[in-house]
Amino acid sequence: MSMFDRVARVQAAQLRMRAARHALTTPAAALLVRGREHPLTTVGAAAGAGFVLGSLDVHPLRVPGLGPLLGGGVVEMVAHGVRLITELGAMPRAAAAADAEGGEPA
Repeated sequence: MSMFDRVARVQAAQLRMRAARHALTTPAAALLVRGREHPLTTVGAAAGAGFVLGSLDVHPLRVPGLGPLLGGGVVEMVAHGVRLITELGAMPRAAAAADAEGGEPA
C-alpha cells in the first residue's frame, strides 16, 4: 500500500468522523437541555443504571473500555464541561433577575 493510499484512507476516515459528529450534535444538545430542565430525572436514570449494574454484579471497571476511560481523565473533563455549561446557562438568568430588580448581575 502506497503512502498516497494511506493518506486517502485517513482523509476519508476524518470526513466520516466529521459527518458522525455533525449528526450527533443536535441530539446531544437536546439531551443536555433535557438533563438541565429535569435534573431529578437525570439523577434517577444514573441511579437506576447503577442499581442495575450492581444487581447484575457488573463492576464499572469490568465493562470493556470503561476502565481506561475513567482513568484517562475523561471524568474530570466532563465535570468541568458540565460546570462550565451550568455557569454559562445561569448567567442570562442572573442578568434577567438583576434587570428585574434594577441592580447589577451577580
